Formats: sequence, structure tokens, C-alpha cells
Amino acid sequence: MILLEFSMSPMDKGESLSKYVSRSLDIVSKSGVSYKLTPMGTCLEGEWDEVMPVIKECYEKMSSDCNRITCSIKIDYRKGKTGRLESKIASVEKQLGKTLNT
Repeated sequence: MILLEFSMSPMDKGESLSKYVSRSLDIVSKSGVSYKLTPMGTCLEGEWDEVMPVIKECYEKMSSDCNRITCSIKIDYRKGKTGRLESKIASVEKQLGKTLNT
């Protein structure tokens, strides 16, 4: 199972990019892949062949009217583990003995 964190935004559309980023989140939310939105990116959880097409679709949508795009992707693979969007945070909170802002 893969945890994939990505951030994708146009570089040629000025300062406020939520109009473009929100289109990617619409794709993510409709994909059926488990995800978590953060202020600086989005985390997806699934198999390689589930998460990579989502990234590709986000890129294709953004490139339809953006001439320059930046994309950062970080992948964490762990065989046989599911539910890591929540369990990784819970593990750290358990170690600290307190709930963190997430």
C-alpha cells in the first residue's frame, strides 16, 4: 500500500491559486481513493495503479490552461499495511501521550 503526498500548482497564474488547486481536489474526491487534504498538499492512500492515475488526471486538467506547473510528490510504500492516513498520526500521538492538531 502506498501513501502518496503531492502538491501541484501553476506557476503562471499569479498569487492566488485556489481556483486551480480546487480542480485537483475535485478529481481526488471523485476518484474513490482515500485522501486527506492538508494546507500544503494532499495525501492519497492506495495501490500504485490507483493513486498514479489520479495524479495524471490532476496534471492533465491543470495543463489544459496552465503553461507552467510545479509538482512535488513523495511516496511511502509499506507492504500489507492499510489505513495509514490515520494510523501514522495515531502512532505519534500515542508516543507523545496527547492529541495533536491535524
